[in-house]
Amino acid sequence: MRSVSNIAAVSLFLLAGLAGCAKKTSSNGGSVSATTAGEPQLSSDQVAQARSNYTNYCGGCHGRELETFVNRKWQHGDSPEALFKGIKHGYPEQGMPAYATTFSDDQITQLVSFIRQGIQAQKDKPESKSNVTVHRSEKVNFELEQVVTGLDVPWAMAFLPNGDMLITERSGTLYRFTKNKELQRIEGVPQVLSQGQGGLLDVKLHPDFAKNNVLFLSYSAFKKDGGQTLSTTAITRARLDGNSLTDQKQIFEGLPYLRTRHHYGCRMEFGRDGYLYFSMGDRGGTRENPQNLNVHPGKIHRIKEDGSIPADNPFVNKSGAMASIFTFGNRNPQGVALNPTSGEVWAHEHGPKGGDEVNILKKGANYGWADVTYGIDYNGSKISDLKQKAGITDAIKYWVPSIAPSGMAFVTGNRYKGWEGDLLVGSLSYKFLSRLDVDGNRVIKEERLLSDIGRVRDVRQSPDGYIYLAVENPGVIYRLVPSDEPNAGN
Repeated sequence: MRSVSNIAAVSLFLLAGLAGCAKKTSSNGGSVSATTAGEPQLSSDQVAQARSNYTNYCGGCHGRELETFVNRKWQHGDSPEALFKGIKHGYPEQGMPAYATTFSDDQITQLVSFIRQGIQAQKDKPESKSNVTVHRSEKVNFELEQVVTGLDVPWAMAFLPNGDMLITERSGTLYRFTKNKELQRIEGVPQVLSQGQGGLLDVKLHPDFAKNNVLFLSYSAFKKDGGQTLSTTAITRARLDGNSLTDQKQIFEGLPYLRTRHHYGCRMEFGRDGYLYFSMGDRGGTRENPQNLNVHPGKIHRIKEDGSIPADNPFVNKSGAMASIFTFGNRNPQGVALNPTSGEVWAHEHGPKGGDEVNILKKGANYGWADVTYGIDYNGSKISDLKQKAGITDAIKYWVPSIAPSGMAFVTGNRYKGWEGDLLVGSLSYKFLSRLDVDGNRVIKEERLLSDIGRVRDVRQSPDGYIYLAVENPGVIYRLVPSDEPNAGN
């Protein structure tokens, strides 16, 4: 259970407001010169303590080198005073806890200086010029090819029958990337609330897209209420006509609308039953939403393509329950995929500070959040004493510490020999691609690939069998090309 993604990490992430030193230590404990005018000079011991606090409480979502803060607009200001206030007192409605009981004022001051000067060091880093790199895994050697550049936060990808690619940008833009390498904007996208972890999220093609041109978009919808802006997770069905969306219909609207700006979900997948499965995060309502069947947040849902409810949904006849619910007790799932062997739908979800999970979705199952978890809260406080409980469906894989999983794809075909049936998961926190060796309903081994590639937001396999990764800040889409094959153009 967790959210790249988006927390101490979310705390600082939301301080940066996507509308969580005199020297900057390296990951191996060394240091490089990096100063910011006006910042207090930190001793080596203070740098070490600030780095430890950042890594343990913030690095999970922001990257261990503060890369997600670079070139961002700061919602509450980026002055030392503004950062100090935000870290100490928090912004609860934005998913940011207070750290007044976690850190002393001196520790917060040191952390603020470390963050500000670390950001400057990131800005001064030279950009990589390499377009193709050879990588070796246990079973497949491959090259990493840049396919699309110049993006910000590419949240999802989908592949059209003609070979073009659709790309969602969290800021609210849907792109078509053509076979001629042109990035074209699609008009008619629903208006989104691009704040915090919200915005334009997933894109999914109808199973019969080649015949009907129908697709589905998930996003953070919003409305005004008494001077406040409230938001929720929503899904719209539309028809792609050239570079325009027509015949739009909102087929899901999560209730209730809330003031929070995090844990929206929302990944989508069609099951073999023809129904649309999708995730909705708990929206920050840890104790209120995931175990409550009377609200949508904190669940996996199942609906028909027109938004109507399948008659055999598990709670369709339960008084007060939301009829679309398929599973509950989910925190913030940002990976949903159909297992091509079993036909079951699998999902992974963000934990808090520890406890990310991979789950096999069972009708009516309770996955435990927040009664059961392997994680603790971002400020170090305990959430639950329990890791297992009667009536709770256990995860088949969990991560401690959290990797902040996002994006998910099973490997099919024979293009990646030895990876057939494996599950690929992106990591926002540690910036790698996780290959999970799957044996039936078990994960028996993990191999971590592409260390420090960047915050991997999405993982997809195209119809021609290639694996694509979407990495954010800066936004780049890569293709994995087995090294014994020619590096063909897209």
